[in-house]
Amino acid sequence: MTDTAEIQCPRSITDEDRARAQIYQLLGVLLDRPPSAELLQGLASLQGDDTPLGTASKNLAKLAERTNPYDLEREFNNLFVGLGRGELLPYASYYLTGFLNEKPLAELRSDLRSRGIKARSDVKEPEDHICTLCEIMAGIITGEFPCDSGVASQKAFFDAHLAKWAELFFTDLEEAQSAIFYAPVGSLGRAFMAVEAEAFAIQ
Repeated sequence: MTDTAEIQCPRSITDEDRARAQIYQLLGVLLDRPPSAELLQGLASLQGDDTPLGTASKNLAKLAERTNPYDLEREFNNLFVGLGRGELLPYASYYLTGFLNEKPLAELRSDLRSRGIKARSDVKEPEDHICTLCEIMAGIITGEFPCDSGVASQKAFFDAHLAKWAELFFTDLEEAQSAIFYAPVGSLGRAFMAVEAEAFAIQ
């Protein structure tokens, strides 16, 4: 993961962009580790409308209200850790090539170097993990990194590293056998990636 533990806004951004960054950051946190009791309490207050994104938010809030951290840790491990491997492998390389640590990871690392973005030295996961990519998108939107944070830069990163596989991953998460709490996380991610792809397509 990158050094994007919290949303910080070094530049002035619109409310819409701040909301987008917060969703990316939320997805990044939820896919990095099981949520704490404090995060669950915050998620329980989520509200939404009748759009796919809003419906997923409401479903996530309902589950957050009645799920305990112990059950979530077990669910998270079944989904992403497992004995040897979890039910899902949330890496761009795996989704795009069927193998880990392949060309998509090399291309991402090259892009990150060109943008001046460095992964934390204590992180063992390859940078093409979905949680890291979501954190990076949040940082680009808010201007946290030294790279250009404009729409063209956001679109370039999204198209190169998320557009070809993230929506499929979130669909798999939504339908995963082990997913209970994480099913609406999958719904939220799938709906959000669809909205982002549609928005970037008309830029």
